[in-house]
Amino acid sequence: MGPVPVLEIGGTHVTAALVDGATVDVPVRMPLSPQGSREEILDGIVTAASKVEAPAGARWGVAVPGPFDYNAGIGLFHDVGKFESLYGVDVGAELTRRLPEPAVLRFLNDADAFGIGEYVAGAAAGHRRAVCLTLGSGVGSAFLDDGVPVNDGPLVPPEGSAHRVHYRGRPLEETVSRRAIRAAYGHDAPDVQVIAELARDGDPHARTVLANAFHALGVAMGPWLAGFEATVLVVGGSIAASWDLVEGPLQAGLDVTVELRTAQRPVDAPLLGAARWATRPRSGPDR
Repeated sequence: MGPVPVLEIGGTHVTAALVDGATVDVPVRMPLSPQGSREEILDGIVTAASKVEAPAGARWGVAVPGPFDYNAGIGLFHDVGKFESLYGVDVGAELTRRLPEPAVLRFLNDADAFGIGEYVAGAAAGHRRAVCLTLGSGVGSAFLDDGVPVNDGPLVPPEGSAHRVHYRGRPLEETVSRRAIRAAYGHDAPDVQVIAELARDGDPHARTVLANAFHALGVAMGPWLAGFEATVLVVGGSIAASWDLVEGPLQAGLDVTVELRTAQRPVDAPLLGAARWATRPRSGPDR
């Protein structure tokens, strides 16, 4: 099988690329307005897709954030601050009509795509049971069994989503996320990257705020890691760029023996994961 065309749809961008095994051809990244109209968003996605040389009849892997019906290819975005105009839209049908015919589309959650990518050629490689987290505007997660996301059952949180986990009676994202860390820092707080720089420069308040957040992450996720029998926890996302400040408190909060690693393919893991998902044997109809 030759190179696989993929799309990664983020909150403010879309990336298109051809993936061949663990190699990503030069990706095309374009801005995408989260508040755009239906046509603006779909046109933006297709414009990026048209810049990769995908053959007709190719299987496309499409990583997209939730809420989304990944089997049906329908947007369910509502009160989430992005892509509201795609609510109820059959995105699969719209893209199939616009991409080289007869394109087959396989959608998957962007956090699952990241996790699969790290399993294919990153920090989760070689681990049968792995949990991968993305830290940024929220907490994304992938619980992987032999590289396949587990999104239901007693061993994982509801929908396999860490944002459904609670810490001290509140959703985890109210303690661990960009907005939560800024809120904990106080009035007129800078962005997390600046708070991290202040912490490195010796600001005790900044260090405490970050340490509390990542320790809480370990406490909240530890029981799920233990129940899932994960042997590695991989952490990516924009906040993980401050790994020197994340690793210690996170490790201290984990009451479970697990290898703790930062992402090895933080930029292109979702593209690798989308390609693997597109080519994976699947029961049932494709989009």
